[in-house]
Amino acid sequence: MTQDTFRLISRTQAEYARCIDDGALEDWPGFFLEDCFYQVTTADNHRQGMTAGLIWANTRRMLTDRVSALRDANIYERHTYRHMLNAPAILEKNGDAVRSETSFFVVRVTNDGPTDIFATGRYLDRWRIDGDVAKLAERIVVCDSSRTDTLLALPL
Repeated sequence: MTQDTFRLISRTQAEYARCIDDGALEDWPGFFLEDCFYQVTTADNHRQGMTAGLIWANTRRMLTDRVSALRDANIYERHTYRHMLNAPAILEKNGDAVRSETSFFVVRVTNDGPTDIFATGRYLDRWRIDGDVAKLAERIVVCDSSRTDTLLALPL
């Protein structure tokens, strides 16, 4: 692993979190390859190899549709997130493919309510590196708690 790979993934992770936290959801699918996989699941389900997720998408188009639904169709209490991320652990590098794991802590901020701990867990990622661009081929969001808030609207 080179420092360049670590820095590139760290920078992309920060941009990913900022995109969601700043509400630029239309830009969020751009962090993924066209053929990608995105899943939000619990640690218990992940340990047991259960493939269904709380959120499940296998193309960037499905992620784009999710954003459209959030903007135009779904009704939920308006809120924002604030992500805190650890540095990514680079687990494997093979040519332009990289696997990493990053711990996260997300708080939810409601417009007229409190700031609450929303989710903690880890991102299990497969990246494709092309020059100075890192794109997600796969992101499995493994939430530590088996209890999931019903307000899981925004992507993690």
